[in-house]
Amino acid sequence: MKSKAIGLFSGGLDSILATRIILDMGFEVIALNLKTPFCCCDTDEKCYSESITREFSIPLKRIQGGEDYLEVVKNPKHGYGKNMNPCIDCRIFLFKKAKQLMEEVNAEFIFTGEVLGERPMSQRLQAMKLIERESDLKGKVLRPLCAKLLEPTLVEKKGVVDRQRLLSIQGRSRKPQMALARSYRIEDYPCPAGGCLLTDKAFARKLRDSLDHGEDSLRDMLLLKIGRHFRLPTKAKVIAGRNQKENEALLSAAHPLELKFTVQEYKSTYALLLGEPSPENQTHAARICARYCDEKRLSTLIVKVWSDSPENCRRLEVSPLEGNLLASIQI
Repeated sequence: MKSKAIGLFSGGLDSILATRIILDMGFEVIALNLKTPFCCCDTDEKCYSESITREFSIPLKRIQGGEDYLEVVKNPKHGYGKNMNPCIDCRIFLFKKAKQLMEEVNAEFIFTGEVLGERPMSQRLQAMKLIERESDLKGKVLRPLCAKLLEPTLVEKKGVVDRQRLLSIQGRSRKPQMALARSYRIEDYPCPAGGCLLTDKAFARKLRDSLDHGEDSLRDMLLLKIGRHFRLPTKAKVIAGRNQKENEALLSAAHPLELKFTVQEYKSTYALLLGEPSPENQTHAARICARYCDEKRLSTLIVKVWSDSPENCRRLEVSPLEGNLLASIQI
């Protein structure tokens, strides 16, 4: 009977290669993937964790990061990286989940695709040790791509894993991983930029603004991924879709009594008003909506305003918001 190993599997090249190495050693692998509100991939259309685990014929267990994960993002014990990415606290969160699964299925160890020195916050030696210690996994996390640069894990000391078959990759260059991928004939893998929006400067700015204004629910986080965001002088927010897909997503995410906006008779964005539906805020939202209309050069446009309540359906005649004013309130 094969020994089991839990692989932290993002679907990125490093985790793919680490999994391939462990499979080649004859272990039964269970891939563990964390999906958060800040993942770039919202569908399975280009979800590498799904496609690669099918190709490798291994089970994939998905963890949905909900309110518990959101608390990690809002109050990271070990702080943020360059933007709003709490990488160390995120790894601790995931390692603890992996430890639970390891104990449930009686696996021998956990492994990751981490490379020493590849990421400045969470893949330094000191950070790796900290994460293991706070996850209660000291000596139980194998990193096949850089293991020869680290102290042997418990499974290496016991001879469960052959240390000679592990690698010594380090640093930020991707050339060693790409060469290894070619040797395995692995060709379809995501770019190395990563799939976490928390590392994106523009998204981090919107998230910081949202938290500063008490918009900190899971729904608020999901709305951050849709459209252009504007903070009105009254502190209300307007979100305007950038294309048909985002317009549909915005309407789908809207609560029944929240006000929606679109230009009458002409092709335009759809906009959602979050906050007090005062006449001032409605006028602002309507003018933003008019700005993103194919006929925005007209001096005035008719904007339809509605909600699911029958009495909340009207039309406003407004002028498109001037470019300098639009820029001043865009988050």
